[in-house]
Amino acid sequence: MLKDVRIWLPSYIARKAGTGRARRPVSILFAFADHFEPAQKPDDSLELQAGRVSDWIEGYERCYAGRADSLGRPPRHTYFFPQEQYDPPILDMLARHCRRGFGEVEIHIHHDDDTPEGFVEKINTFKKQLESHGLLPVDRATGATAYGFVHGNWSLDNSRRDGRWCGLNNELTLLRDTGCYADFTLPCSPADGQTRKVNSIYFADDDPLRPKSHDTGREVVFGGKGSGDLLLIQGPLALNWRKRSRGFLPGIENGDVSLTNPITRDRIKLWIDTGISVKGRESVVFVKVHTHGVKPKNTRMLLGPETADGLGLLETEFNDGKNFILYYVSAREMANVVLAFNDGADLPVGELLDYRFVPR
Repeated sequence: MLKDVRIWLPSYIARKAGTGRARRPVSILFAFADHFEPAQKPDDSLELQAGRVSDWIEGYERCYAGRADSLGRPPRHTYFFPQEQYDPPILDMLARHCRRGFGEVEIHIHHDDDTPEGFVEKINTFKKQLESHGLLPVDRATGATAYGFVHGNWSLDNSRRDGRWCGLNNELTLLRDTGCYADFTLPCSPADGQTRKVNSIYFADDDPLRPKSHDTGREVVFGGKGSGDLLLIQGPLALNWRKRSRGFLPGIENGDVSLTNPITRDRIKLWIDTGISVKGRESVVFVKVHTHGVKPKNTRMLLGPETADGLGLLETEFNDGKNFILYYVSAREMANVVLAFNDGADLPVGELLDYRFVPR
């Protein structure tokens, strides 16, 4: 687990040393970035995939319907659906589920040795397909379709050392030009696609001649009106001294919620303490965790008592109105708050969730 820690540890230490205690109450924006992949194997039938999604939706709505944040809303999964697994009946099911208030669908892609033309064709075709189901948000300013993005195999902008599972050194530019409002891939440690920059919300500029242009960037500042080729909203990455590796080394906390990594009080505290925020608005902390929700071994945990207990902690101990205020948000809503702060919008968080990008 520590094989690639050298990539990000210096930045992590420097950032931790400079992080002070946020002014209370702390507003927590909590988002599930779900890498939602109904096909777990290449030969999984569409019938099997549809059954998994149907079971997930039924279980999710049963398990999560009674949960509520400070606005009375249930957890809102953002289903980053794989472009290469598109199937109309499955997206119809997800669209109905999302219209009932349980989440939103955005774009996920697995590709290898791709070309700019091939990538743009994939994204534009998938956008039209999702639009046909009433999915993907619209930019208030232009009326154009926009999308949030997660890269498969943790290889955004050709960031793997072996060059696999992407092939595009200009991917940030292509994402910008096809309407991507923000990327939610990171963190990905221990994968080597991990950036040096950690626990940050920032704009990156593309160098089309080199991979991993998002390794660095300019952090979003309240009222700074920053810009770049791509906005990146990272999840928490930290050393976890309560979960040891090899008996004495700290484990890695990377925001993964899975069968072996349920939501616990210690993890919630660690996620909040990373202090992912917009500079000048440190009392609003962005907690983006990731999961593979429809993966059978994870589904049982995510729709079972372990997750119910974890969310119960969030909704009580971390939503008391005095020290913490909890907001369950989608990726789109999280990005809207970031962009509002970037513009200097000085309004309550709950009034910024539809700031720029709105549901179709």
